[in-house]
Amino acid sequence: MIASAQVVIFFVFYIAIFGLSLWALIDLLRRPASAFPQAGKRTKGFWGAIVGVATAVSFSVIPIPGVPHLPSFLALLAAVGAIVYLVDVKPAVTPYSRRRGPRGPSGPSGGW
Repeated sequence: MIASAQVVIFFVFYIAIFGLSLWALIDLLRRPASAFPQAGKRTKGFWGAIVGVATAVSFSVIPIPGVPHLPSFLALLAAVGAIVYLVDVKPAVTPYSRRRGPRGPSGPSGGW
């Protein structure tokens, strides 16, 4: 009874870590590459590698019966990579990622 509850709890944790990593990866892919140096952060390629590997690892550690998977402690490392991106890099890059509408400085009514 307790062992089966533990399996369910761990499965939920692994799915949550995968979801967190996937969220970080999707957010990273939506940001322009120029926003990263402007915010004083490492390049988009660097963070893409970190978050991409974190997403792949977090998917690989999900325990599926009968399928070999990576050691579970790697899920913690994947979570750290995704959390660092979401907590530190994403807020710094967001102001430099906003798209200007048609009324921006180069829009039809801008610059007059």
